[in-house]
Amino acid sequence: MTSTVASSPTLLVVGGGIAGMTAALEAAETGRDVILVEREPTLGGRTAQLYRYFPKMCHPTCGLEINLRRLRANRRVRVLTMAEVTAVAGRAGDYRVSVRQRPRYVNERCTACGACAKAVEATIPNRHNYGLDRIPAAYLPHGLAHPPRYVLDPSIIGTPDAERARAACPVGAIELDMQEQTFELAAGSVIWATGWRPYDAARIQPYGYGRYANVITSVEFERLADPGGPTGGRLLRPSDGQPAKNIAFVQCAGSRDENHLRHCSRICCMASLKQTQYVREAYPEGGAKSTVYYIDIRAIDRLEDFYARVQADATVAFVKSKVARIALDEASGNPILHGVDTEGYHRYANAHDLVVLAIGMQPETEGLTLPADIVRDSSGFLEGSVSGGQFGAGAAAAPLDVNRAVQSATAAALRGIQVIHRSKGAEATHG
Repeated sequence: MTSTVASSPTLLVVGGGIAGMTAALEAAETGRDVILVEREPTLGGRTAQLYRYFPKMCHPTCGLEINLRRLRANRRVRVLTMAEVTAVAGRAGDYRVSVRQRPRYVNERCTACGACAKAVEATIPNRHNYGLDRIPAAYLPHGLAHPPRYVLDPSIIGTPDAERARAACPVGAIELDMQEQTFELAAGSVIWATGWRPYDAARIQPYGYGRYANVITSVEFERLADPGGPTGGRLLRPSDGQPAKNIAFVQCAGSRDENHLRHCSRICCMASLKQTQYVREAYPEGGAKSTVYYIDIRAIDRLEDFYARVQADATVAFVKSKVARIALDEASGNPILHGVDTEGYHRYANAHDLVVLAIGMQPETEGLTLPADIVRDSSGFLEGSVSGGQFGAGAAAAPLDVNRAVQSATAAALRGIQVIHRSKGAEATHG
């Protein structure tokens, strides 16, 4: 007797960054029902935290806003924020997925007026700005947040602040008795688009991150440069708030290193080249300088032209060297870079106002419960499941820039749809 496959026509996408949104939309626009699960309060992921894309130097709004419009217009996509997949059971075409959803304490009536944020007194680190500033404990994650609904941080639940937020809301959107929910979903295929996280720069001890205030990471610098960031777009030193005009960009900070990340993270060179242009634009009157310390610059295809433009920029210098260590000038607060210039074979000890570490990408799997049959490569990126019904997409599958993450997500959506169609065909044949 031949067993039948109880197929589900639904595609589940785990992760609501640019890759997850793309996979969900591509599948939904072919007529497939999609459930999009995101553990943060809003969609957009790391892309929403960028100031500009390379090489066109346009703001992420030009990509995210289009996807958000598509999402709002498509009823086939069900979005679950503040939700995490805790278990996946079954087989290709017939998965049972357990989901846990944390309470937001704000319901759908929220108009994003901001009255609750004005009412509370407690503040929390601003995750959108990588903790570089603080925001009220009742907050909208960022200007492009979807859903456009405030969140109450759980730290104020049960405190007078929570009551103040509820009293201030003019539409009764604050629900302080919201509870965590667990439920089960059926899916025919699963796409893991859980994204990436920056490598912990504090683990690179010779570089002094966490000990020296004026050594920061590339993702933090991205937020500094953004007019919507913690300094209003001004490039200020964390130690004293003074303008940073002599900035070092240190490549391969954790990448291509057997002690940290063995792989090349691919985006770091282009991210630093892009950020040198932030420096030039921040000081139109001149007087600013960027120095890129690099092993080699990996710019391919259409990105080579962008690299050539930066090379021609008189405000940007290149030093071919793996920085050995970073020391601190106590009097000025300046980081001092030590190493050997491999083109001139001479030692240097160069002082800079600010050092930006181009940290590597690693797959975002922290706290993530993956099915046992998910295959991961040597760096932990997700290749998919042995059974062939689950797929990695975007930066969860490999270190990718935004453009290639979108391409990867489209391919994953097509594979997921094929799994569902094959399963439905098998069910019809054996039914």
